[in-house]
Amino acid sequence: MNAIRTGMLLAVMTALFMGVGYLIGGPAGMVIAFVIAAGMNLFSYWNADRMVLSMHHAVEIDERAAPEYYRIVRDLARRANLPMPKVYLIENDQPNAFATGRNPQNAAVAATTGLLRQLTPEELSGVMAHELSHVEHRDTLTMTITATLAGAISMLGNFAFFFGGSRENNNPFGFVGVLVAMIVAPLAAMLVQMAISRTREYSADRRGAEICGNPLWLASALRKIATAARHTVNPAAERNPATAHLFIVNPLSGTRMDNLFSTHPDTENRIAALEAMAGGQAAGGAMTARPSEPDISAGPWGRATESEAPDNPWRRSPTGPRARRGPEL
Repeated sequence: MNAIRTGMLLAVMTALFMGVGYLIGGPAGMVIAFVIAAGMNLFSYWNADRMVLSMHHAVEIDERAAPEYYRIVRDLARRANLPMPKVYLIENDQPNAFATGRNPQNAAVAATTGLLRQLTPEELSGVMAHELSHVEHRDTLTMTITATLAGAISMLGNFAFFFGGSRENNNPFGFVGVLVAMIVAPLAAMLVQMAISRTREYSADRRGAEICGNPLWLASALRKIATAARHTVNPAAERNPATAHLFIVNPLSGTRMDNLFSTHPDTENRIAALEAMAGGQAAGGAMTARPSEPDISAGPWGRATESEAPDNPWRRSPTGPRARRGPEL
């Protein structure tokens, strides 16, 4: 059902793109818009991960740079029967994370330094399991292509402002068509983009809880991230708002309503769903430990006790260990 719904939403995005092209340039404009949409889909398929990572200044790391973080991702990927993704780190005080890549074989996960500093290993496990569920379901490709098309439709709306009123063009609806292209189409594209994001987050929360083994770890992480995100500006996300829906929690400010005008479902609703899932596991006899009292020996990162774990440099330094250079376009 999700695949069918996503396909329908992407078809709407492409139709909107072509419709704006028609309003600006008539049949010829529609053909040109279709060619551009197809080209953008193809380009996004092969380069979306590098584009997004570069936008957020992510650097690739290995196990030596951030051993606990890297091991958590590796062990969760093994539990989910996924190939090991590339692991990236973003120098940013806002706790957040996202996944990208066209398929599980070419996936990447990225976390901010703020996330590593502020979350426990259990909560970090829940967050990365959520991101790996997006990789498993191939959500990253769908949402990235959608964001690209939404931005392109808005760009065409700007073109309509400059060229749509010209008498020499083939616009069949005159000034009314220009207004539609400038206002209605970009708004509709934004709503479709947000709808795709909302339908995916609940599913990713549930699957992520299954991968990490405890819904309460992710619930606790979401509460911490949402609280901190409201008080911490994410400059890269503010400069590239079309990528906001890729993050586990909306990195932008001013969005709290659980409706189509939000890039993410309401965090409290997501937490409630996870807590209900944990309650169902407890009623069925599954073991669920509170994040405040974690069973460290059972965690996927393989530590016996907190005292035996290596010191986490991300909780001591805002910059952390030296990491390799990230992708450059």
